[in-house]
Amino acid sequence: MQAWTRDTIAPHDWTVALSAAALAELRTVRDEIRRAPLPTLLLDPKDFKLDACRAVMDQVRRITRDGPSFAVLDRLPLDEMTKDEAIGLYWLLSSLLARPVAQKLNGQMFFDVMDTGAKLKPGSGIRPTVTNVDLRFHNDNSYNETPPDYVCLFCLHPAQSGGISQVMSVATVHEALVKRYPDLMPRLYKPFWYDRHAEHQPDESKTFAAPIFERGADGTMKARLALSEIHAGYALRGERLDNETAAALDAVQSVFDLPELHVELRFERGQIQYGNNRATGHARTEFVDFPEPERKRHLVRLWLRDGGKRGYRG
Repeated sequence: MQAWTRDTIAPHDWTVALSAAALAELRTVRDEIRRAPLPTLLLDPKDFKLDACRAVMDQVRRITRDGPSFAVLDRLPLDEMTKDEAIGLYWLLSSLLARPVAQKLNGQMFFDVMDTGAKLKPGSGIRPTVTNVDLRFHNDNSYNETPPDYVCLFCLHPAQSGGISQVMSVATVHEALVKRYPDLMPRLYKPFWYDRHAEHQPDESKTFAAPIFERGADGTMKARLALSEIHAGYALRGERLDNETAAALDAVQSVFDLPELHVELRFERGQIQYGNNRATGHARTEFVDFPEPERKRHLVRLWLRDGGKRGYRG
C-alpha cells in the first residue's frame, strides 16, 4: 500500500491498540523501574518481559513497511505514571521497532517538539519544530546523509487548538507529479541545496546536496521533502533558483496543497505516531497553546535507524 489517498485508507489501517497484555507488561516495567531506577538511555527491552509489547510493535512494523507507512499506537495511560516513566516506556517500545539514534551532532537522543518562541532564520540551526508555525510536508533530517528510518512522536500534551498532524504518501506525491508535471521529473532526481541547520563542524559546508526523489535498493520510492530547507540552502549559498529549479519546487508544493492526498491526525495525549520517514511526508498546522506553561503542546521525538552507527551522521 505504498500509494494511497485520503479516500483509500481509514483509521483502522493505521491505528494499533496497546493490548491489555501489553499494558500489563508496561505497568510491570514501570514498577520495576520505580524499584531500581536507571537512566532512560540504559533501558533495554531484553532486560524486561515484553512478549505482548513485541507483538504490538511487530504490527506497527508491518503497517509502516507494508501498509500506509505510518501507524498510531493508542495509547500509554499517562495518568498512571510520571512524565519520565512514560518517556522510559516510550523508549522501550520504540526500541522494539528499531534502534534509537542521535538527532543532533552533539548526540542528543530525545527532541522536545514544542514552541519555544524562537524565530526561523537560514543557517541559524533553529528548527521549525521548536516554533508554532505551520510546517510544510517534509521528511525529517533530509539534509543529512543518514536520515532516520523512522520518526516517532509521543504526545504528552496536545495544543489548545491547531497542531493537527498531516501525513502523505511519498509514492502518491511522486505519482501526482508524474501525472501533472512530467517535464519537471528529471529535475527532481538531480541534487538541490539543503540548509543543514548548523548540524556540521565549523570548517564544513552549511549546505548539503541531494535529490528530492530516489529509488531505494528494493525499488521503492524514497524522498527528501524539505522545501523550506532547500530555499534556505540556496539563500545561504547566495544562489538564485534557476527557472527549472523554481518550477520544480513550485510543482511539489502544488501537490502538497491537494487535500485529497493526505490524512489528518488529531494527536491525543498518550498516543505515539510512527512514520516510515523516507516513505511518508508529514506536516503540522499552526497551533495555539494553552495559557498554562504546563499544558503547552509537547511532543517527544525519537529517530530510529538500524543501519550505520548511532551518531547523528550514522
